[in-house]
Amino acid sequence: MDSYLILKLLHILSAVVVTGTGAGIAFFMLMANRSNNVMAIAVIARHVVLADWIFTAPAVVVQFVTGVLLMLRLGYSFTSTWFYLVITLFIFVGVCWVPVVIIQYRLRVLADASLIAGQLDPRFKKMMRAWTALGVPAFAAILVIFWLMVFKPFAVVKGL
Repeated sequence: MDSYLILKLLHILSAVVVTGTGAGIAFFMLMANRSNNVMAIAVIARHVVLADWIFTAPAVVVQFVTGVLLMLRLGYSFTSTWFYLVITLFIFVGVCWVPVVIIQYRLRVLADASLIAGQLDPRFKKMMRAWTALGVPAFAAILVIFWLMVFKPFAVVKGL
């Protein structure tokens, strides 16, 4: 099989994993939060932290590596407006994701402590708002990256 097709497949699959895991994590965390069920919140908070390390983190690395390799293979310019938009959005998502991961750890700790106390710590809801406030623009940026990948406006291929 052509190495280009393998790179492209890995790039697409990792994009699906990042997007799907992000959407899944958001859905389950938000639904657990809305339920006010401390046990459900604690279980979901633990799984969200785990899912980010098992799925999201490796997929982001694969995204970056395969993206660079595809650009080199296809001769896309690293100085094009298209690339600047993509890399800026990619970095923006990362800047949002790092605090989200930190917040997820704090949410997990608060949820576990809430199990012992028998009621949800009020700080949990406040942190969930911050988590959501970072997650929504990050997810929107991922969707814009998908658009840029498909339509490639402003892309420049070297030598053309």
